[in-house]
Amino acid sequence: MNDTPPMFGALRLPRSILFGRGQRAALGSTTARVGRRALLCTDERQAAQPEFAAMLADLAAHGVETHVFDGTIPDLPLQSIDTCIEQVHTFAPDVVIGVGGGSSIDLAKVVAVLLTHGGSVRDYYGEFAVPGPVIPLIAIPTTSGTGSEVTPVAVVADEERGAKVGIASPHLIPQVAICDPELTVTCPPALTAFSGSDALTHAVEAFTTLARPIDPLLTEEHVFVGKNVLSDHMAKLAVTNVFTYLERAYRDGSDIEAREGIMLASLAAGCAFGTAGTAAAHALQYPVGNLTHTAHGLGVATLLPFVMQFNRPACAPAFAELAELIGLTGEDEAARSQAFIDAVADLFARIDIPLSLEALGLRADQQDFVAEHSLDAARLIKNNPRPLDLPAMTTITRAAFAGDRASLVAA
Repeated sequence: MNDTPPMFGALRLPRSILFGRGQRAALGSTTARVGRRALLCTDERQAAQPEFAAMLADLAAHGVETHVFDGTIPDLPLQSIDTCIEQVHTFAPDVVIGVGGGSSIDLAKVVAVLLTHGGSVRDYYGEFAVPGPVIPLIAIPTTSGTGSEVTPVAVVADEERGAKVGIASPHLIPQVAICDPELTVTCPPALTAFSGSDALTHAVEAFTTLARPIDPLLTEEHVFVGKNVLSDHMAKLAVTNVFTYLERAYRDGSDIEAREGIMLASLAAGCAFGTAGTAAAHALQYPVGNLTHTAHGLGVATLLPFVMQFNRPACAPAFAELAELIGLTGEDEAARSQAFIDAVADLFARIDIPLSLEALGLRADQQDFVAEHSLDAARLIKNNPRPLDLPAMTTITRAAFAGDRASLVAA
């Protein structure tokens, strides 16, 4: 009798993904097939790059009229979204292109929703609140980390709530993702480090999310459906590439092979978590990011080794499998799973990721706030492989603040 459990897999992806050096040259032709009036969402630095000017020329050569909004602000405060809508309302774009890091691509997503369906950004918080398809989206990442070019989520900063909030809907997945590693060569070392660490966090959390009971309606009832055989494949590709290429890209930004490898890792990790979801590290990062005003990737990377240590009793086999994937050995599953957690922490230390929340800038009197408000991210909490409540989040937060993974071994 075969006791192997049945397989289940799910992926939600763009209609087209282009990856490789020089692929940005396909933008004009690609855009012209879906629209003739393109809004480009980017930031001031990106808009000044010669590569961006070349993209505008390519669009013009293919008969596409453009409007550039270069006012993207990191973490995407609601005011910046309103400003963009005010500027482009009369332009009436029929395609929206996000060029830049995660905030620029997320801005494109949210603006596409508002231009299509109207209302306020707050109308779309949570899962499945976007009522239908949106203006076609094209995403061109210039960093290797967020994976937003292939995911169904956008994160905004709601200053009135004092919180970052997610909008999650399959309608947010861009129609086309163009991933050109040449656009990342100018990323400074720090941005390379925390972007790549973000990709590893996405991959590890996607690979260890709670697997849900198999149900034909799972993807209809949940944006993030948990660990599955297809997302696992993408997550493993991402983990392999991060360990192979991230430190190289950090040490030498002109290493184009490393830039290719880490951009592929980011893309694969986005494919993985865009369907499987993420968990505790991302839930904790929401309040941490609000309090410390630090980059998302920096926060999740600081938290990840502590979350992994807490989760290890629930997913030691998965950690052991990832250990074997990157060539780590150990006499048994327990040793290999711990070796993988240690390897993640060691990699982050070598690329100067902070070793504790205190080093990240969190104050001691803010720890309880972080633990309490991390539970607000219900879509992430339900994904964690080990049950989470306030005492559990407090335990993780205090260990991460002190930089004391050892305290989580027996937790």
